[in-house]
Amino acid sequence: MKKIIRDLNRVFIGSEVPSDYQNPLSNYKVHSVVKPINENEIIEVIKYANEHNLVVVTRGSNTGVAGSQTPFIGNEIIIDLSLMNKVIELDRETMTLTVEPGIHLETVQKYASEHGLMYAPDPASKDSTIGGNVSTNAGGMRAVKYGTTRNSIRGLEVILMDGSKLVLGSKTIKDSSGYDLKDLFIGSEGTLGIITKVMLKVIPKPQYNITTLLAFEDESIATETVIKILSKGYIPTALEFFDKESIHYSEKLLNKPFISNKGTAYLLLTVDGNNQDYVNQEISQIHEIANQAVDKLVLKEQEAVETWVMRDSILLGLYATTKFEMLDEVVPINQVAELIKYTKALGNKHNLKVLNFGHSGDGNVHTIMIRDNYSDEAWPLVRKAFLDDLYTEIYRLGGLISAEHGIGIYKQEHFLIHTPKANVEAMRAIKKALDPKNLLNPGKIF
Repeated sequence: MKKIIRDLNRVFIGSEVPSDYQNPLSNYKVHSVVKPINENEIIEVIKYANEHNLVVVTRGSNTGVAGSQTPFIGNEIIIDLSLMNKVIELDRETMTLTVEPGIHLETVQKYASEHGLMYAPDPASKDSTIGGNVSTNAGGMRAVKYGTTRNSIRGLEVILMDGSKLVLGSKTIKDSSGYDLKDLFIGSEGTLGIITKVMLKVIPKPQYNITTLLAFEDESIATETVIKILSKGYIPTALEFFDKESIHYSEKLLNKPFISNKGTAYLLLTVDGNNQDYVNQEISQIHEIANQAVDKLVLKEQEAVETWVMRDSILLGLYATTKFEMLDEVVPINQVAELIKYTKALGNKHNLKVLNFGHSGDGNVHTIMIRDNYSDEAWPLVRKAFLDDLYTEIYRLGGLISAEHGIGIYKQEHFLIHTPKANVEAMRAIKKALDPKNLLNPGKIF
């Protein structure tokens, strides 16, 4: 390994492995950590691992919440791609931005903005990497209008476990040339190959945007208003739902009151475009649709920034206050109200405090299970009983277990219960074909 990565600051073996690469919940130890700076180093490391039957786990910023990047079986090689973090090319004519996988989302967004462009996906973890976003098909707040990460990927370069290289997609807009292998690797959580280059779609940066906050006395009215807005043909850039109890964690963290003291449930939405009059008119028409709102605020620029920060800070407030687990289920948008109502009843049934917030415009709900004072012995039983009921109901409503975080380790049990056996077997067949020794991130997803 040290012959491959000759810079000793970029390779760690055995006891040299820093503690933050180990799994704190496991006694097993990582074999080694390498931090490559180019594709050739990755290929040589992969060939070495394949020859010696060593498991490989790829990691970026380690912000994943499903455990996809977590070593848990022992003796793994972790390939840390954080040093492969450069912009390779901006092609303005084809509106593509090519980057290395370790570049942070925030860096990409800032780079695009400085060039009058926008990279549309906007996951909450701005320090997550583009490679990680691709591996989980990360979503974020702008998915309702611009789609998830998948919708902004033009091409990928991927190294397979035998060291061979795939070049997938292109700068073209259309592609009907054989199997769509590019989309196969998006969302595969590092189980099929290692991403070494990503070609992103960028768009002209919208010239105008307006943010409005709508407050409601009832969660069901708020979520039903979302259906009304979308059914009239209005597609906000972002359309977020959260309740008063959730935003209270932001208030405590930031030590400032929320902009509205009315209502118990909120919709925060932004409309963008290149015509100021059109944007103003769309906000006015959305306000007419939201006729049951008890507060309708059109936010000034700084107010909008501060209010979005408060929405983004709900999780940070929770981290600072209590122990919890966040889910990322998704249901058809007309079932969001039913799902939220069910989670509250389920919380009462299992004596568990439950919060909900999420991307209501695309049906993605983040249900928060507050652990509070449950002991390490009691919590797994409470958690399992709650999730057994919740995921059964989600699939009954036509939903799925994960919208944007992936399956990883933590959702695997219920994913296998509720996913058709034929689907799982097809995934396993693909995995075996591309990774016959099962060395790339085994034990994740299925």
